Amino acid sequence: MIIAKNIYHRRQVIGLSQEVLADNCDLHRTYIGSIERGERNLTVNTLARIAKALGCTAADLLTIKNSRD
Repeated sequence: MIIAKNIYHRRQVIGLSQEVLADNCDLHRTYIGSIERGERNLTVNTLARIAKALGCTAADLLTIKNSRD
């Protein structure tokens, strides 16, 4: 769930909808939604595509954040 929460949080912070993020990653909107709900396992390549679209690194999405972040 760490990755799911980090993707959701970063997407909200930069103001992207699931649809825009999905378009930027060349993925389907429902796939992004299922990732954010923790229903899907990601490949490293997909994680890298999402990270690039969110303007961060894959490592950023794998890191546990403090509740203050």
